[in-house]
Amino acid sequence: MKRGKIPVEKKQTNELQSGDPQGLIRLNKFIANSGFAARRKVDELIETGRVTVNRKTITELGTKIDPENDIVKIDGEAVKSQSKNIYILLNKPKGYITTTADELNRPKVMDLVKLKDRVYPVGRLDYESEGLLLLTNDGDLANKLMHPKHNVLKTYQVKVNNPVDEIKLHKLRTGVKVEGKLTGPANVKVVPETGKHELIIIIHEGRNRQIRKMLEAIGLFVRKLKRVEYAGLKIEDLRSGSWRYLDAAEVASLKKLTSQESNHKRDKKA
Repeated sequence: MKRGKIPVEKKQTNELQSGDPQGLIRLNKFIANSGFAARRKVDELIETGRVTVNRKTITELGTKIDPENDIVKIDGEAVKSQSKNIYILLNKPKGYITTTADELNRPKVMDLVKLKDRVYPVGRLDYESEGLLLLTNDGDLANKLMHPKHNVLKTYQVKVNNPVDEIKLHKLRTGVKVEGKLTGPANVKVVPETGKHELIIIIHEGRNRQIRKMLEAIGLFVRKLKRVEYAGLKIEDLRSGSWRYLDAAEVASLKKLTSQESNHKRDKKA
């Protein structure tokens, strides 16, 4: 492909869209796979005019490029293909943010994972929360894990300010209104011998600060929130602030979980 000619999806033939014999790839997929950011963030970067291809600003999400010859930049910084995919499990401490940049200069989870290769968080845990956070440069997998259709389960251990009665438990289990929208049913258990001050909450949604907002909606305040499991991965004995690479079996499990075939089989069993 000649440099400077950036084909977009609406101009592609069916043959090109299926298999891409000319070696073209979607611009957003290329950037996500580079480890620069997750797919949703990449789309935002494109739409706001921060991405150029061969010095031309691109705002069309359907744009396809030739990764071998086209020069892609974000805010003037060249985007390069990653030679390998990286998968990391981090035990995030309280007091760290999960964004890659912060106007307030607060500590970032990226400060804990110091690698030459760029990785980014899959989803987020807010500043006050702690626990399991997955980081990767595999844009496709990250996008699938965060997509609502895959119903990825997240388990939280939560300490609250007051005892939880049966009425409040019922509300959590059937759904509560958060910002005018009903949440999905949560799997909620009271941790024994905690005076009903500690809960295990399992959800599949991923709204911003969802657990905190759910509990606030029923009159409870979160004193401590820790994610202990995500998509079948467990925090186990990993120390706060420490991280490890996922093994091959764990990566395969994540990919199986987010495959269409796997979801279809789960739906049939339900």
